[in-house]
Amino acid sequence: MPSFVSPIAGSHHGALLCGLLCCVLSRPVRAGESSSGGYRIEPLTLPGANGVVVLDYFAYDLSTGRLWVPASNTGFVDIINELTDSISQVGGFGTGEVELRGKKVILGPTSVSVGEGVVYIGNRGDSTLCVIDSHTFRREECIAVAPRSAGPAAAPDGIVYVAAVRELWVTTGAPPLGIGSPDKSIQVFDARKSDHLKWKTKIPLDGSAEGYAVDNERGVFYTNLEEKGRTLVIDVRRHKVIAQWNPGAEDLQGLALDQKRRFLFVACGDHVVALDAGHDGRLLDTIHTGTGLDNIDYDPEQKLLYAAASVPGTLTLARVDDKGKFHLKATVPTAKGVRGVVAARGGRAYLIDPLGGRILKLVRAPN
Repeated sequence: MPSFVSPIAGSHHGALLCGLLCCVLSRPVRAGESSSGGYRIEPLTLPGANGVVVLDYFAYDLSTGRLWVPASNTGFVDIINELTDSISQVGGFGTGEVELRGKKVILGPTSVSVGEGVVYIGNRGDSTLCVIDSHTFRREECIAVAPRSAGPAAAPDGIVYVAAVRELWVTTGAPPLGIGSPDKSIQVFDARKSDHLKWKTKIPLDGSAEGYAVDNERGVFYTNLEEKGRTLVIDVRRHKVIAQWNPGAEDLQGLALDQKRRFLFVACGDHVVALDAGHDGRLLDTIHTGTGLDNIDYDPEQKLLYAAASVPGTLTLARVDDKGKFHLKATVPTAKGVRGVVAARGGRAYLIDPLGGRILKLVRAPN
């Protein structure tokens, strides 16, 4: 989901939405390298960044050890090598000016999902989906999700490759800004031929989907309906909602999953809840993180949850025990506006810093 700072005091999302509009309304915090709780933050400046870069969904490819970062307003997708921190770029993506809460913002590629030998890119600037070869970085075909004239409501928001059925699922709209999906559905594209997407069907919902997690082993897709304050459970083979759970909050953001133990983690504005996905979404525990959560992530090897709060500028790391209970491991200072985190191997993680035009790399500090 895109991150914004709302100019309206007291708005439901006013303290939470930092990203695109805070690129317009705020100045970056120029934090240098910092460390805390046995961890160190290393900033990686994106090519061509002059302060702010619009950042949203990004993804780590375990098979290649690369981080894929759609740097929206630059018109490039940046690829970071986890071993060398070197950055490659794929260009040629369309950008467009859109109006969001009275502000003119340049948008381009804003979401990414790793497929089978390819990476899929969602572009808010021209409402397209594009395919990139994950090894050669060659840009393959692009197809339209909606006419460019339909604006941000119909443009791709989150995109996710569902390996169990070899499909690409696409959400639209920008729920945190009050921009709902025009038809309140998830668009489904056939990806059996990985470099050639073909529209297949849509899954009707009662609101706009926000965030996602996938259990490919059991064929289940999880997402939130932010307008309803509900977490949905969708059967990926039947393309049908099979359950709705109540996480106990209205402001729902990202999701993460412990697939083996069937714990579903839901970001709820200023805290994360653990739900028992094997027992009708029963609430197991809550951990407070600070305000301004977005996309969270989970490392199943370390049994470690990552949640970045943009308002205090901190990253919460919490171990999850076999009962689904959180145990705080560390609170690491980041910078104001930093939100959205992706776990990588070797105890590393990456965070987006739109105001600084950077990716922040989390590593274990030497003893």
